[in-house]
Amino acid sequence: MRKRILNYTKEIEKLLNGETAVNDWEEVIKDHLIQVGFFQHERLIHLIVTVLFAILTFMSLMLAMITEKLEVFILVLLLLVLLVPYIMHYYILENKVQQMYRQYDRMLEKLKQNKE
Repeated sequence: MRKRILNYTKEIEKLLNGETAVNDWEEVIKDHLIQVGFFQHERLIHLIVTVLFAILTFMSLMLAMITEKLEVFILVLLLLVLLVPYIMHYYILENKVQQMYRQYDRMLEKLKQNKE
């Protein structure tokens, strides 16, 4: 998903910068909104998973502090190993979806300029 959103936003930037010709901005905008919807859904799912992992990690850390058992500390470490990539992935999704919103606004400006 990371590669897909990075490639997609690069392609849209090429369209907006005039590096790739656009015949119909209305069609590009329509397709862009569909992609925004897909990535918003992906972002929501990853937010839920990331929050659940964070809660589970925090609860395990509290349990490790109370019980002071090595096995629970190992569990906390394993959860942290999973949590960090989830946070990094969510960070990319969040920033790129925000970028897609800005791209949408620029597309509307292009459409307005073409109609004038």
